[in-house]
Amino acid sequence: MYAVRLWSVRHARGLNAFYRGFERLLVALHPLFRAVGYARLERPVAAVERTVKRALFDCRMCGQCVLSSTGMSCPMNCPKSLRNGPCGGVRDNGHCEVIPGMRCVWVEAYDGSRRIPGGIDAMRQIQVAVDHRQAGRSSWLRVVREKNP
Repeated sequence: MYAVRLWSVRHARGLNAFYRGFERLLVALHPLFRAVGYARLERPVAAVERTVKRALFDCRMCGQCVLSSTGMSCPMNCPKSLRNGPCGGVRDNGHCEVIPGMRCVWVEAYDGSRRIPGGIDAMRQIQVAVDHRQAGRSSWLRVVREKNP
């Protein structure tokens, strides 16, 4: 999974462009989702989302995805679950102090953000703390509901 995470960061620009288009499609499907019922869609959509995001980003399904703000590097892969930047223990070579064989998730996030237009600015935005009650839920459906109040 670690190698795939690194691949996703290297291809952040293309993945972000794809995600933006996919998001527009999902938002356009809001009337259908509302007719079927978001509660009814939650489990199957979350299962698909889990499969796709696990394969591409080693996603932890926190339910509050910020991949497009972190250069396609999932901050939940940080052993300390830091949501807003690296801890003080990033080694000189950019590796994690907790898992020395792994590059810091936030070093990767910076590399990926450089590849995305506006990515560095997006990375500077403070993310709210993770609401663990949302774990396992679909962030795709959450985004659609937020964009269609």
